[in-house]
Amino acid sequence: MAQAKRQGVLIAGGGIAASLAALAMARLRPEVPLLLVGEDNAFGGNASWTFFHDELTKDELRLVEPWISHSWHGYYVAFPGTSRKLKAECSVIRPSDLDKLVRDALGPDRFRLKARIVATREDSLILHGGEKITAEGAIDARAATNLNLLDLGWRNAMTREFVFASPHRVDRPVLMDSTLSEGASCRFTSCVPLGEKALLVEDVHYSRAPEEEDREMVSARIDSYVERRGWKGGKRKQGPVGASPIAIGGDFPAFWRAGGARVAKIGVRGGFFHPATGSPLADAIRTAMLLVKQSDFGGEHLHDLFEAQAVNAWNRREFHRNFNAALLEDRSGERCGALERLYQLDANLIARFQSERLGIFDRRRIAGAISR
Repeated sequence: MAQAKRQGVLIAGGGIAASLAALAMARLRPEVPLLLVGEDNAFGGNASWTFFHDELTKDELRLVEPWISHSWHGYYVAFPGTSRKLKAECSVIRPSDLDKLVRDALGPDRFRLKARIVATREDSLILHGGEKITAEGAIDARAATNLNLLDLGWRNAMTREFVFASPHRVDRPVLMDSTLSEGASCRFTSCVPLGEKALLVEDVHYSRAPEEEDREMVSARIDSYVERRGWKGGKRKQGPVGASPIAIGGDFPAFWRAGGARVAKIGVRGGFFHPATGSPLADAIRTAMLLVKQSDFGGEHLHDLFEAQAVNAWNRREFHRNFNAALLEDRSGERCGALERLYQLDANLIARFQSERLGIFDRRRIAGAISR
């Protein structure tokens, strides 16, 4: 049954981009009517996302600070020939925290869960069973369905959460550790401390296609890493398994036009993800901040707004796409060779690469290093 048209905005999806957009609106634009419609049982997705503060403006960081779970003043990387401790403010946002934050901020009248969305229009959502919800404008933040229009690599990952019997002594994130990995392909382990005894351990493998590895085999690889690091006892919980896209090329305008003409899109569905890591978090914060600054929430305006944002981001990320191609096509025989050569460079240059603030001479230095 169709409902009367309401003012404000509809957001379709329950992942990181949809959740942050809804939280930002509730916090900074509470006068604007909003309805967040998720298809799962909870908001926030199922992955914990780590980001560098330098990726964001001061206003964007101020927006997200209340939603941060843990923060650190640096991180580690470890490769067969390079181990470094680097300074950089970084933080993590956890999905379990986001779910509670969204529910508390919106209240039961401004969100729905377990709603099967059949279609999105520029000013409406159509649910399974025929219900139509209308508003000034709608934003589609569901999972992407048309990534075949882009040339992509993939960051395949499995995460497990451990609570050990004694302190693990990891004082800051281990962004990449390939010292115990086997084979020539780019595989590494990352670790995020969530307390003196709690640790997220993630097995990561970069490839040209999303992989469906045997879960028991990957899980055993994580257990082996934990054992070789000397962490004993405690409880372990299975975390998310999935693949995040990293961009190499493709027809981005055609990608944006697909999946609903004139429908505003954010998150991975709109091409908003970090070019080197596949993380949607920093872009989700940016699109949330962009949304709250609007005075017009009509569907046509929102479509044009986010399309322009997505195209601009795609255009400025060409160098990172070239880096991804070099990473995936590296035939040097070195494990994660392109990444290791990147992390041998000046710390400030690495920070500019991570935050997408590279100058022309920065690009030349990185290109020269990874081509060795």
